Amino acid sequence: MEGCSSKIQISSIGRKKGLMILWIISGWGVLHISAQETNAIEWQVDSSSVENLKVVKNEKSADIEKQNFTSSKLYQMTFVGTPLIVTGMIVKGEDTHFRSLRNDYMQQFHRPFDNYTQFLPAAVMLGMKVAGVESRSSWGRMLASDAFSAAIMGAVVNTMKTTTHVMRPDGSNDHSFPSGHTATAFMTATMLTKEYGHLSPWIGIGSYTIASGTGLMRMANNKHWLSDVLTGAGIGILSVEFGYYIADLLFKDKGVRHFSQNEIFSRLDKPSFLGLYLGVNIPLSHYDISENLGFRTSSGSSVGVEGALFLNPYLGIGGRFTVSNTHIITSDKNGSVSSQEAMDGKKMGGEVAEHETFDAIMAMAGPYFSYPITSRWNIGSKLLTGYIAYPRLSLSGGTVIPKNSGVCFGSGISFSYKAKKNYGVRFFLDYNLQPSHSKKSGEWMNTLAAGTTFGVNF
Repeated sequence: MEGCSSKIQISSIGRKKGLMILWIISGWGVLHISAQETNAIEWQVDSSSVENLKVVKNEKSADIEKQNFTSSKLYQMTFVGTPLIVTGMIVKGEDTHFRSLRNDYMQQFHRPFDNYTQFLPAAVMLGMKVAGVESRSSWGRMLASDAFSAAIMGAVVNTMKTTTHVMRPDGSNDHSFPSGHTATAFMTATMLTKEYGHLSPWIGIGSYTIASGTGLMRMANNKHWLSDVLTGAGIGILSVEFGYYIADLLFKDKGVRHFSQNEIFSRLDKPSFLGLYLGVNIPLSHYDISENLGFRTSSGSSVGVEGALFLNPYLGIGGRFTVSNTHIITSDKNGSVSSQEAMDGKKMGGEVAEHETFDAIMAMAGPYFSYPITSRWNIGSKLLTGYIAYPRLSLSGGTVIPKNSGVCFGSGISFSYKAKKNYGVRFFLDYNLQPSHSKKSGEWMNTLAAGTTFGVNF
């Protein structure tokens, strides 16, 4: 067979069966279909096909290894909780920016609902169990699994609180990191999803929405930083995964019902999504407020909601609503800074770091684009237009910039990962073209926002 070619003719009557058999048996041929021959198919093998066979085998082996990894027990236990903890560590340096948004819009907010919503998924789980709704586990196994989970969560959270000594935003104590309320909320949400998620994807979506609301309320109540909440959420999820794993080792197949939860991912799935938008603002430009006063930004944060409904795997329509802030630095072109500013240590050459932040409320909509890289990963973009509003801004030295609004434009690139059939995360880098904060300026501002969107796929 080496260095030569062999031709096998298959009659038109049995060519489909013959082709299938040849493909299975050989696995390495080059198929030649002659346009002139309508009654035969020629199968030609040459020595170069051996190298092609090796490449194909290597590619298939890599796919199998990747599939085996994503389907492994360790991956299934950690692929949701671990990224939340890592993200919490990453945004720790931006905590003050996200807290500034709370202080700008919700300074007097105080509601005790988070003390109760953290337990709501557990209450629903127990209520469904009492009502006789079939769950994953028997009473004994469920309670044991939940006890292991609660013990792990409590031990990890309390140990970290007493060793890290992170001061709460309100200064009440130094037990801020991580958020125990958020950890409890995501723990109970994961318990409910474990036991009853097989009934409907909306059970998981609803429970994690409640858990997310609990974490947001902890920040609104000025009790926690964003990093506390994200880390607490990850700890809560991981605690249940390990708690149920311990119970599985102890109880084996006793008192457990196995429900088919095989999730099939396809590159042709419509990537519709709705999620919580969290970004860090990156300055790109500066502009003149007046003839004597310049303006530039340092960094800031964006919080909001983003979603899109896709008509097919590639095109959709959607939008986002965000509230953002950016710390600002003003520059007096004459180089004059008040004596008080100099005494406060805010003078940096001819610049003054302002206590006030540059705030913006933005609503945008437009087409969304997506291209499936794999069955789980998508690369996307968008072209948005909308409306932006700037609140009144008071600068040092008595300068007041009145509120302004106008049309804005946006674009960006994103990478989306389908962690579960109904859950995913997007990593984005968004560009915005915005009108000036000052009505007296005709200049446009260029801004970037980098971050993640955690949400649901539908």
